Amino acid sequence: MSELNNIEELVGKDEKLIDIWGRRNPRFEKKYEQSVLRVISDYGIGASENTGAKGKVLGAGYEPYIMAFFIGLYSNRKLQLSESSEDLKVLGQPIDKWGNLDSKKFRHAYSGLRSYIFIALVAKTEIDWIALDKGDIKVSTVVTNLIETMEEYANYGFSVMEEKLKADPSYFFSHRSFLDIFLQLTNKQSKISTEDEELEEL
Repeated sequence: MSELNNIEELVGKDEKLIDIWGRRNPRFEKKYEQSVLRVISDYGIGASENTGAKGKVLGAGYEPYIMAFFIGLYSNRKLQLSESSEDLKVLGQPIDKWGNLDSKKFRHAYSGLRSYIFIALVAKTEIDWIALDKGDIKVSTVVTNLIETMEEYANYGFSVMEEKLKADPSYFFSHRSFLDIFLQLTNKQSKISTEDEELEEL
């Protein structure tokens, strides 16, 4: 990595940082398995069963994880995971396998979405890229930091999703549920930006 103008540059022989990150399998707090993941997705259910027939909103378990991550990101809120390994569980599928083509569910690879997540993590994680370039810190350390940021954003997102389901068990069974959440979050960000601009003008 002689230059850091491309965050997907090679970090080893024929290997990119995004690819190393993509082989990781993020964790989540077990309590959200029953209260969120299994409620709105096929998490933990055989792939041969039909999603629509079971009335699930989302398919694979990584889909609510992605939603949780973006809720945390757009809220700009992270929530540290439990320090007890007994409270944690790996999601079950590495990031680079998320959304891989599945003709039975008409699913297409999420390569673009994975890139957006990776870029967001690079922007939101404190990493000494010069030290990485010099070899003063290991690539594995950087990737672990990126994953921890991802887990903390998702952990906050799951807490929001759990609260909404507690208040209204059918909340996520509306086609607009996630759209409404993100519209609300982006409107808040727009208002904050406008208020900041107005303060700067004063």
